[in-house]
Amino acid sequence: MTASDRAARDHALRDHALRLVEAAASRPDGLAPIVRAGHPALRAVAVPFDGQLSATELAALLSLMRRTMRAAPGVGLAAPQVGLPLALAVLEDPGVASPEVATVRERQPLAPRVLVNPRYAPLDDERVSFYEGCLSVVGYQAVVARHRSVRLTGQDEHGEPLDEVVDGWTARIVQHETDHLAGTLYLDRAELRSLSATDELGARWAAEPRPVTASRTLGFPLD
Repeated sequence: MTASDRAARDHALRDHALRLVEAAASRPDGLAPIVRAGHPALRAVAVPFDGQLSATELAALLSLMRRTMRAAPGVGLAAPQVGLPLALAVLEDPGVASPEVATVRERQPLAPRVLVNPRYAPLDDERVSFYEGCLSVVGYQAVVARHRSVRLTGQDEHGEPLDEVVDGWTARIVQHETDHLAGTLYLDRAELRSLSATDELGARWAAEPRPVTASRTLGFPLD
């Protein structure tokens, strides 16, 4: 890509981001529409963030993404999910009420945070299988075997480097959102025999601390 091509691309990304923020400000709910599976942005490799937005513009975009995530509600939202192919994601998890579920899934509350140009690498071969869903794939959940522990690298919203190990459910969220930035949906990694509509029966499978009964009944393996 030539310098002029790169400049044109970055200008288009900035313009897109500013239009998202401006449009949200005129909506009654103040949110951005979440794009659904089939939208091209969900299958594109996101462009690395490299100062396409000023600090003020970036803060406004991230605030919009965070509001949209919370309202959905969800525990993570990547910029491609609002149609913007830029390598940004917001995360926040209030946790779960059940101590049993929290223990089995290693799901502890996660304070709000931002990932810029994130990457992850597994620490070992250990994987854990649980149901998960996606704000861009409404009405369904499926079991995904994900790395239990990963090394997360990238930057935060202030440009400070990230290099840390995350485990359990936080590692699952990091992998899910980072995958979005590579054009990958959770269904690409799911046990498709586990796919369940988010109705009464599907909710029953998803509510089990570990999907043992679902695995036996629906016929998919568990790691």
